[in-house]
Amino acid sequence: MKILVTGGAGFIGSHVVDAYIAAGHDVVVVDNLSSGKRENVHPKARFYHLDIRDPALEEVFATERPDVVNHHAAQIDVRRSVEDPMHDAEINILGSLHLILLARRYGVRKFIYASTGGAVYGEPEYLPCDENHPINPICEYGASKHTVEHYLYLNRHNFGLEYTILRYPNVYGPRQDPHGEAGVVAIFSQRMLRQEPVTIFGTGEQERDFLSALDCARANVMVLEQGNGHIYNLGTGRGTSINELFALLKTITNYPLDPVYAPARVGETFKIYLDASRAERELGWRPTRTLEEGLRETVAYFAAQTSSEQNPS
Repeated sequence: MKILVTGGAGFIGSHVVDAYIAAGHDVVVVDNLSSGKRENVHPKARFYHLDIRDPALEEVFATERPDVVNHHAAQIDVRRSVEDPMHDAEINILGSLHLILLARRYGVRKFIYASTGGAVYGEPEYLPCDENHPINPICEYGASKHTVEHYLYLNRHNFGLEYTILRYPNVYGPRQDPHGEAGVVAIFSQRMLRQEPVTIFGTGEQERDFLSALDCARANVMVLEQGNGHIYNLGTGRGTSINELFALLKTITNYPLDPVYAPARVGETFKIYLDASRAERELGWRPTRTLEEGLRETVAYFAAQTSSEQNPS
């Protein structure tokens, strides 16, 4: 089938594109390259350098006529969303609504939406959070991402646009940008490889659910034919503290320094990890990589990047 992936030059989106192409699908990528990179785009994918808010996006739909839209383009930086909520809403809400309306207009069969389990639930009432946990985001990013879930529900109910929503934990892996929800892995890896100081904000006892981007991409393939009208958490079901993460990466990179601690940041949840048993039960999805395996893959990627920067051909 033909799949249009927004944000397909970005960290997670590019892994999703790779997985779709590996599964034999025809893929179209739309990305404004504000954080994505052209070199991340699979050579077999057709690329359009466009913002999802651009009126010219309709020409892409008219030309390509995708069967499925996979929506990963977003403003993903929690701190930016707190500082500039208008910008966050313009991209994450209005940009997404523009995409949904075009999907309806051009007969898209299904809309797959990358939401956030790390931010929509707010400070958890219980752990791990399942999909029935109350929605009480404490940052504008979580609020904007959740708003689109409502638009998808009403467009299915009123107009028949099928959808599946995937609520991500902190996704990490090769190509990771140091900005956004799980940027801590990229930041720590890069700084440790360069033997630069590493800062931990808060006590370091805050916990996150870290999931490999490759496991995340597999779920996006699975929901092409499954999960209609449903929301699924992805995750490992366990929290890893930032102090634990630091210790693991310190060992992997042979980093000689101790962390520097700084005040906690506003709008960030203290502890969050997700119950993904519904995805396992209904989709047959579960993580395949341990945290250590995934971190070693990520460090190897950044080590190769650092080496090429230091020794350009």
